[in-house]
Order: sequence, then structure tokens, then C-alpha cells
Amino acid sequence: MGLYIGLISGTSMDGVDAALVDLDGHAISLLESSTTAYPDALRRQLGEAIKPGARLSVHEFGTLNVTVGRIFADAALQILERSKINSADIVAIGSHGQTLRHSAETDPPYSIQIGDPASIASRTSITTVADFRSLDIAAGGQGAPLVPAFHNAWFRSNGGNTVVVNIGGIANITVLPAAADAPIQGFDTGPGNCLSDDWISHHHGVAFDEAGKWAASGNVSEHLLARLMADKFIRRAPPKSTGREDFNLKFLMEILDETQTRNLKPEDVQATLLEFTVSSIVRGIQHSSLTPKHVYVCGGGVENLTLMNRMHAHLPVSDLASTAARNIDPHAIEAMAFAWLAHQRLDVKPVSMTTTHSASERILGAVYLPTKTAVAK
Repeated sequence: MGLYIGLISGTSMDGVDAALVDLDGHAISLLESSTTAYPDALRRQLGEAIKPGARLSVHEFGTLNVTVGRIFADAALQILERSKINSADIVAIGSHGQTLRHSAETDPPYSIQIGDPASIASRTSITTVADFRSLDIAAGGQGAPLVPAFHNAWFRSNGGNTVVVNIGGIANITVLPAAADAPIQGFDTGPGNCLSDDWISHHHGVAFDEAGKWAASGNVSEHLLARLMADKFIRRAPPKSTGREDFNLKFLMEILDETQTRNLKPEDVQATLLEFTVSSIVRGIQHSSLTPKHVYVCGGGVENLTLMNRMHAHLPVSDLASTAARNIDPHAIEAMAFAWLAHQRLDVKPVSMTTTHSASERILGAVYLPTKTAVAK
């Protein structure tokens, strides 16, 4: 038995998702999962820090990094307390951290995740693996998404082509051909919930559109949707990755001005943003040239009934369901993936990446030891 903890805070920035898993190499079992919410003041601070024009001082960056790291550590300790398991029984923590900026297309490219892993290792007394993106970016990859290799390990089936769709703030897909020798594909498709969240927060002061009810009350603007779908990122062929620096309220306001659609009812904009999310995901699936038999959805988007219904409408020949249909909690899957990535790193097993035009395998992650122990492999 090998017990691992996975930690991540995604682009929605609502808190730290934690998953305690048992990995034996041939199976993965979720023993416990939880979300530790960010304090309101910290969430506002993070929201300011990710804005395109944000300028943090060295001191602000350093304190934010450690503050988030301490909350990640607390999330790990809380899940241990809930499960009545001692830290000494955990092999390692895999921590993604909190992305502040993902810029894989600049020269030089970079991706910044905060959540000081040294603080996590020290406060939990558990070996911590972090910084999973940097090596891939340095080697010419996009550094994202990181979860396709995990999806490949646990969702691939010879019973038909499979697609896993993760809808967080940003949406990404993993395309898993039924043929065992066919390469997988994985890339970001564009916005997931981020624009819808920004728009409803702007108008109603709430964090998200519960079950997509507000979107369901509006009508899609085909004119606005066409302009959104013409965005250069949406049109670009994979591999590709993006983040909140590309899709945010400023981006939306500029397009509303450009298309002269500021006079639309707010609920019509919301309906259009939801359709934009679905349409960009479907375009990504179609790019693979495979017709999926199974489509499994995870992330916060799985709770948006309007979004799920639109996915059904766009993919009528596919069996579409939550990853819960495969006994994997749709809200815990990303945290589970980072537990698995920590296991891969400590076993010095390469991870198959989909972030370049040619298949590549890399040893991902930096290891932080909490005490004086033998150097990890």
C-alpha cells in the first residue's frame, strides 16, 4: 500500500482541493477528499495578482508564496485528521500550487505557481513534490495540461475512443484512442467556467452561476459567439495551453465593445459565454478526428446542468457522463492526478507529455525532503 496526497488550486481560485489516495501501481483508490477554502481577503489578493496588468513587489510575491504554501499544508493536515491517518504513513505529497501566470508562448516562456513547497514539507513532515511544469517548458513544451498521462493510465479503454473533459476555470481535454498503439492528445481548449464566473460576479456579486440557471434564462447571441470563437487561441491548433491572463473580464469587455453588444441583456451574455465554453470544447474534440464513444466530464463544470445539457446536444453520438461513472470523483480527479505524479517522480518514472508536436517523456517535479533523510531518487 502506498498512500499519497495530491493538492491543487485551479484557475477558479476558490480553495485547495486535496485527495488522499492509495496507489499500488495497478489501481488507484480515493480514500478521502476535501476542499480548504481560501480566506476572502486572500482570494481577493490572488484575484488582483493574476490580472494582466498586475505588478507585485518582491516582498509581496514572497509573502504570497509562503502564505499560500501554508494553506496547502493545512489542507494536507486536515485531510489526514479527517481520515485518522498519521503523516508518517504518507509516502509523499504532490502539490501543483496556485498558478499566477502561465506564459508558454512568450520568449522566454515561463509558468509561475506559488504555494511554497518547502513550507508544505516542513509543516507536514512529509516529502513534497512540486514544480511539475518548469522542466517541460524548458524543454520546449507547453507545461500544460499535466493530467493527460493520468487520464491515460486510468481511463483508456479498448472498448472505444474516450475523451476526458476537465472543466475548471480553463477547460482541457484528453483524447484517448481505443487503439493501444495510437498516441494520446491533450491540450487546453479555452475558457471553462472563468468567463461565466467573472460575468455573474460582475453583475450579481456571486462566485458562480449555480447549475447554470442564469445562463439558462438567457438567449445565445450568435454574433457575439462568432466573435468569441474567432479568438486566435481557439483557432490555433494544439498543442496549446492558456490561462486567466488570456480569458478574463477585461478580455470580455473589449469584445463586447468591439462587437457593439454591450446593450445585450446580461443573461444573454451569460448564455453566450456558456455556449462559447461548450463550442470550444467540442471544436477541440473534433480536431482529434476521432468520434468518441465515451466522454467523461470532471471539474466544477460537471455541476452546471445547463452546460452538461449543451454538451449532450453537441455530442449526441457519444455517451457523456461524469467521471463518477468510472468511480473517480469529478471534483477530486485533478488532486488525485498530482498524487499520482508524485508517485511517478519518486519512482523515477517518466510521464508521457502531450505538450509538444512530437511525443515526449519527462521526469517531472522537484523533491523537497522535510528532514535529513536519504536523497530521493
